[in-house]
Amino acid sequence: MFIGHALLAFAIAAVCANRFGWSSERSLAFGVLAGAFGALPDVDIVYAVATVDAGQLLIGADPTVFWAASEGVHRAMTHSIVIAAVAAPAFALLVSRGAGHQSIDRSRLLGTVTLGGLVVVATAVSGPVGALVMSAFALGGAAIAIAARRRTDLSPLAIALAAIIGLASHPWGDLVTGEPPWLLYPFDVAAVGTRVMLHTDPTLHLLAAFSIELAIIWAAVLAFAHVAGWSLWIHSDPSASIGATYSLAAIVLVPPTLEVSYHFVFSILLVGILCGTVSWLRSKRRSPRGRSLRSMRTKFFIGWSTPALTAIVTALAGTTIALVGYGAAYLAL
Repeated sequence: MFIGHALLAFAIAAVCANRFGWSSERSLAFGVLAGAFGALPDVDIVYAVATVDAGQLLIGADPTVFWAASEGVHRAMTHSIVIAAVAAPAFALLVSRGAGHQSIDRSRLLGTVTLGGLVVVATAVSGPVGALVMSAFALGGAAIAIAARRRTDLSPLAIALAAIIGLASHPWGDLVTGEPPWLLYPFDVAAVGTRVMLHTDPTLHLLAAFSIELAIIWAAVLAFAHVAGWSLWIHSDPSASIGATYSLAAIVLVPPTLEVSYHFVFSILLVGILCGTVSWLRSKRRSPRGRSLRSMRTKFFIGWSTPALTAIVTALAGTTIALVGYGAAYLAL
């Protein structure tokens, strides 16, 4: 889900910017910025990193130890749409450039005070944990905004819009994968009280949640293809059919659930990586040096070879075929 949050924000922002007439390069820069802000709320796992018993995690090789350490903090303050509405303009104010030095200083001071206020509120509501997490959130967002201002031509208003797209789109994917986010933090109101169940069968619920995540990744790839001006068809490769063999996993693997899903997630991703690797090797044999996609109207990915891009698309297609095959075999058993 960490990747999915960023890619969802990227897809929304890049396509919207392109529809408003922005150039491909600027649209993709806006999308990348929104994606960075889309990943920012998960900075709250810094608390788990600081408190987890590393010895227990390494010796037992049990990932649930890490998530147990984040209980009560993850998906709380940083996942609030209330916090997003306040933080997004504050990040933009930090990098404002007005007509004079005085206006610049006032804007930056207002942004700093606003973010400091969020830390104070989080401390009052959640104690030292709130101070740690919100400080990490504020510093992370400030770093993203400063980097965007220095390396792109995006205005403070565009940065604020990218921030709100990223921060506000983040919490919704978490509704089906764990404890629901505290959407209205710091207010003691539960907008969503329990996890949204997609199916009563825990394995089918996991498969549905995984399908949503995969669909988001596809949406990001399609958004990039649309904005950059290249077709997915030229990157199709029959190596994706290897994913069909994963249907056999339904026979040999213990049915996965959200609580015990690592064996399923890692194995299906390995199948996708295998599809992509075979595709890459086939493409390299056909064209040892690869072909640069000079038709793409952006500097971000110019120089990427056709084999590399084909491998990415094939890996996604192979993972999709594997998921469909596994689901069909599970239902048939």
